[in-house]
Amino acid sequence: MEILRAEHLCKTYGKGENQVKALDDVSFSVNQGEFIAIIGPSGSGKSTLLHILGGVDQPTNGSVYMDNVDVYAQNEEQLAIFRRRQVGLIYQFYNLIPVLNVTENITLPVLMDGQKVNQERLQELLTTLNLVGREHHLPNQLSGGQQQRVSIGRALMNAPSVVLADEPTGNLDSKNSQEILELLKVSNQKYNQTLIMITHDESIALQADRILAIEDGRIIRDEVIRR
Repeated sequence: MEILRAEHLCKTYGKGENQVKALDDVSFSVNQGEFIAIIGPSGSGKSTLLHILGGVDQPTNGSVYMDNVDVYAQNEEQLAIFRRRQVGLIYQFYNLIPVLNVTENITLPVLMDGQKVNQERLQELLTTLNLVGREHHLPNQLSGGQQQRVSIGRALMNAPSVVLADEPTGNLDSKNSQEILELLKVSNQKYNQTLIMITHDESIALQADRILAIEDGRIIRDEVIRR
């Protein structure tokens, strides 16, 4: 069943001679529960695409549909709710709030949404992410791998429909990279969450269900690895 659809996405920056086309007529659809790896050279438009899918950056032209709802036809308040409830974003550099502890960072999206924290889900995430015993640690008291686990917990806390990960292992060694990938695959398989991940690591991309290769703002390959 289709969960996400991009139609004729274009994104340009600047004007005239300084104009840069980051995305050039990108269209594809994603089924619920799919794990998609997006690959391509630096500057190819991968991060721009991810941010547009997540409601973070508006396209110049084109549309994004999540559960058949036109994301960018919504007003600012609706778009903010969409970002909090429908999408989980994971970045390479964690983006944790330094003065908040592990539990506070993970539950921040729920509290910002004015919702009550689901304690059962919080404990399940802390256990799955191997963060039990570190609930009150601040980010600077954690290793890089642990900080990335916290950022994954934050992305999953609201049980989003789609998890978008921008080079989530790019700042980690190979052991931590594989552990983080396995955790993301657990969320993909256990919770049937759709996972779209940017990666430069071919070994990681080959563990996805499908690979999208982007070059110069266009999809040049859309390959199913496993069904």
